[in-house]
Amino acid sequence: MLRIIFINLSLLLTLNRKNLSWYFRVWGLSLGSLRSLLLLWRNEILRRSFSRLWTIQDTLTCSLISLTWWISLLTLIASQNSIKTKINRIKIFSRCVCVLNLALLLTFFIRRSLWFYIFFEASLIPTLILILGWGYQPERTQAGMYMILYTITASLPLLLLVSITINLYRTEYILLPNLLSLKTHPPLSPSLSSLIFITALGAFLVKLPIYSVHLWLPKAHVEAPVAGSIILAGVLLKLGGFGMIRIHQFLRLTDTGTLKDILFCFALFGGIITSLICFRQVDLKSLIAYSSVGHISLVLAGVFSGSSWGWQAALRIILAHGLCSSALFALANFNYEKTNTRRLIISKGILLLCPIISMWWFLFCAVNIASPPSINLISEIMVFPAIIFNRLWLLVPVALMSFLAAVYNLFLYTTTQHGRAPKFLLPLKTINSPALLLLLLHYIPVNLLILKTDRICSWIL
Repeated sequence: MLRIIFINLSLLLTLNRKNLSWYFRVWGLSLGSLRSLLLLWRNEILRRSFSRLWTIQDTLTCSLISLTWWISLLTLIASQNSIKTKINRIKIFSRCVCVLNLALLLTFFIRRSLWFYIFFEASLIPTLILILGWGYQPERTQAGMYMILYTITASLPLLLLVSITINLYRTEYILLPNLLSLKTHPPLSPSLSSLIFITALGAFLVKLPIYSVHLWLPKAHVEAPVAGSIILAGVLLKLGGFGMIRIHQFLRLTDTGTLKDILFCFALFGGIITSLICFRQVDLKSLIAYSSVGHISLVLAGVFSGSSWGWQAALRIILAHGLCSSALFALANFNYEKTNTRRLIISKGILLLCPIISMWWFLFCAVNIASPPSINLISEIMVFPAIIFNRLWLLVPVALMSFLAAVYNLFLYTTTQHGRAPKFLLPLKTINSPALLLLLLHYIPVNLLILKTDRICSWIL
């Protein structure tokens, strides 16, 4: 753990030459990615030394740390054209990405609940700087305000609850018992239990986000640069699922009356509504952002299912969505660089103008609808029984969500790739080598992870 933190701290060293600092941080993030993958591969050792005084080192933590390093590396690669080639404050930009990476690593590693909350909220600051400093439109200030107000307002009750829990039970460690054999504290009244439940998980439901508290997400994605969109989709949205799992164990939230069932159902029907909203979008990045809200609602349903399959499927969806959604935002940025617009009505006929971009759109749209051999396939296969065994009538919204996911991905592909291209667009040049490398580094892990899903989910055994 200390080696990984030391690698990240070394990336924050100030170098005189701008290009040298950029490449230094790219290679440093590559080294950190390889080191985190080795840490994940040695999960047998991690299970024997399950937790230490200050840190957690189970495979849940290590898989998300590997995802964080990987997405941070891809963020710098994706920003080659928009940031580095234009000499757009590249030292500040790369340093901001490294600070965000450090805050996320400490959030996943830390075992004390109060410090977990501090680093959980500290990750918003570099994200806000990325949106305000390198956003596209003047409306980025409104998007940043939406993000801060939504997340901070929902997380302040969690800070109060963590403080009360520390004073009552004289411990601040995030305990890690077996998830399926949690022992509750002395029983509370149903109303008090529901209040504690919604207070504890409110901050994570907004960060996830679920329907009705998701309005900040499309605004943030539309106004953010490609780096901000990749970080938001790849890692920051996953803090919600990770936080629900950890706080669920820390507070022993097992008996919460009907509120848990209400949220369970609300997540599924909210996923249906956001899937329908995708068909009314005229902005490419907004459509991908709403599809993320609908897709990530399966994570909440998996966590609330209370079964081992649901918890394992939630982690797999987190990893698959982190790679697939960030790749879609990278492709949307390629379209924007070629056409200078994100409007779907104008971004047509890419198949005739640049066939290689169309091929990558097809591949990642296929991954997004859980086609084999991506890890998305096995994650949805596992989450469906976990949901249906909880309530049989939930088969209808789950089937409808799966159908609508296929429909809006086909709609996304056909709208952008087929049709007659506008006459003012000239034949596009092929994408360069860093762009191809970026897409390959998204596509290879999301398909190879299906071979080692037993190692990823060994934390729940």
